[in-house]
Amino acid sequence: MSVFNKIIKLSNKTAKSLLKNKPPKKLLKSDLFSEEDKNYILNELTNKEAVEKQNALLKQIDAEADWKVVHKKITNPVRRINWYYAAAAILVAFIAVGYLVKQNFAPKEPPQIIANNIEVGSDKATLTLEDGTHVELGKGASFKGAHASSDGENLIYNKPNTKSTQIAYNYLTIPRGGQFYVELSDGTKVWLNSESKLKYPVSFVDGDTRKVELIYGEAYFDVSPSAENKGSKFKVYNNKQEIKVLGTEFNVKAYNEEFNIYTTLVEGKVEVGYDAKKQHLIPGQQANFDLQTNLFSVYQVDVYNETSWREGIFSFENKSLKEIMTVLSRWYDTEVVFENKALEKEEFVGVLGKKQSIVEILKSIQNFGIISDYQINDKTIILK
Repeated sequence: MSVFNKIIKLSNKTAKSLLKNKPPKKLLKSDLFSEEDKNYILNELTNKEAVEKQNALLKQIDAEADWKVVHKKITNPVRRINWYYAAAAILVAFIAVGYLVKQNFAPKEPPQIIANNIEVGSDKATLTLEDGTHVELGKGASFKGAHASSDGENLIYNKPNTKSTQIAYNYLTIPRGGQFYVELSDGTKVWLNSESKLKYPVSFVDGDTRKVELIYGEAYFDVSPSAENKGSKFKVYNNKQEIKVLGTEFNVKAYNEEFNIYTTLVEGKVEVGYDAKKQHLIPGQQANFDLQTNLFSVYQVDVYNETSWREGIFSFENKSLKEIMTVLSRWYDTEVVFENKALEKEEFVGVLGKKQSIVEILKSIQNFGIISDYQINDKTIILK
């Protein structure tokens, strides 16, 4: 584990202590640091001039992404009571950047790049109509059909003028390196992440339960209330899982190559069903369904970390480098090889912008001492 991440893991406690005007020395009683380390950190925390000298280093940080994190923590009702120390914790993290450079953890030689054909992800999708026709959606490609239209960045379905008695399905497929937004005919809003596929009706039958299927991938749902749809319930299906929606916002992550389905509730209520089992979630909880064992568990999580992808941000906390690179590989449509297998378990704590190039992302991880070097060969990233 890098020294930067060691400091980050203590930053929340340190920030709380600072805001309560208590000396942070007690918080630094850890075998992770030498006495010299502790003295340096304490000095930097109380030395305004030293902090100001780090301005040049802070240019490496995605300021827009960082501000979105602070703003979200201030405005998110679930986490509002913690906004004051969240901001201070980020300041401590900035100080850690200065500490990192002081200790010369940054590599002395630039990374070796053979070829970089890796592009930043963008809004793109394939729409499959009820007659089997495929329509490519994306920037600069407008579409207007009988039931929906797109400006290249989103897909909006018309509200039916007459009662629907038959169901016709459309499919929206998001490739690796893509994302897309769709608004269904009932007003439900869905954000789809890279490598995802959603099946849904062109229009819903009045009085019947509104049903959609996340065939695979990740989606964020903002469901139109039953009260606005003549009392019709809303359900999301995926594999063995059924989610009964009671008017809410939630995130579902269910990739084909993964053995777990994660359902994270942001607002409202949901009932998650696994075979004959049912579990109600409250905001801030995440249900984890293990497809191999058919067991599920419920945890309290940081909702923002789980859903920030739809706002153009990667927010990682307590995630292994292997998990992080899996997320990045989908967005940048690339493959990742760990030359040093020990790196797979290393943890990275940070906020990265989805508009950043893959080189900027890798440099950030490298500058934090997580990896010593990397190489990009065509569309394959090799971590060393």
